[in-house]
Amino acid sequence: MNNYIAALLLERRGYVMRGRHDRVAMVDDVLRSLGHVVDVVETASIEPDVETTTRKKPTRRKKG
Repeated sequence: MNNYIAALLLERRGYVMRGRHDRVAMVDDVLRSLGHVVDVVETASIEPDVETTTRKKPTRRKKG
């Protein structure tokens, strides 16, 4: 793979992560002009539920 194409793909990935779709389209145009086909894969981002724990109150020892 050409270093220039590799750099463009890295730049494209950064734009995708930041949600800059206009910039992604610009990079895709340059990649197409170089003869590289970009595979578009849609991914869904799921925000996980936050698990919280509760701390039990310490119990006192019984004297005896």
